[in-house]
Amino acid sequence: MSTIASSADVAEDSCLGEGSQIWHLAQVREGAVLGQNCNVGRGAYVGPGVKIGDNTKIQNYALVYEPAVLGHGVFIGPAVVLTNDTYPRAVNPDGTLKSAHDWTPVGVTIEDGASIGARAVCIAPLTIGRWATIAAGSVVTKDVPAFALVAGVPARRLAWVGKAGFPLTADGAFWVCPETGAKYVEESGSLKEAADNS
Repeated sequence: MSTIASSADVAEDSCLGEGSQIWHLAQVREGAVLGQNCNVGRGAYVGPGVKIGDNTKIQNYALVYEPAVLGHGVFIGPAVVLTNDTYPRAVNPDGTLKSAHDWTPVGVTIEDGASIGARAVCIAPLTIGRWATIAAGSVVTKDVPAFALVAGVPARRLAWVGKAGFPLTADGAFWVCPETGAKYVEESGSLKEAADNS
C-alpha cells in the first residue's frame, strides 16, 4: 500500500508501487509510473508519463518533467530540475501562444543507482549512467558515463565514484573504493566493475 498526503495531487491514472510515499504538496501527473518504495518529497513534481524505478527518492521541490525515465535506486536532490525542451519558447514565431502540440518534449534518462545533487539542472536530452554522481549546483549538458563524478557549469568529470558514492583511488590497473574495497576498471573513458571483485 502507498501513502499519499492529503495535500498531494496524484492523478487517478498514475501508478504507484507498493510502499511508495507522496508527501505534502507534491504532484504526480497522469500516466506516471512509480516503482515500489519510492519517496516523492514535499512540493516535488512528476510529469505525465514519467517512469520511475523501485527505491527511488525525489527530494523536496524537485521537478521531473516528462518524458524522464529514472532507474532503480536513483536519488534526486532538493530543487533538482530535469528539463524537457531543447528550444523553449512561450510563443511561436508569429507571436501566437504555443500549445502542447507545438513542440516535441525530450527527456533525461537516469540509470540505476545514480545521484543528482541539490539544485543541479540536467538539460535534456541526455543520459546519466549508472551509479554516477552529479554534484550539487551543477548544470549537466551532455551524457555522463557510469560511475563518473561530475561538477560545475557546465559539468565536467572530476573523478570516478563507486557504488558507495566515495571517490575511487588508483591502485595499479584498478580503481578501488576506499569504503568497500570494490575494484573497477577504466576502459576508453568509462568505468566498469572488475571481474575479480572478491
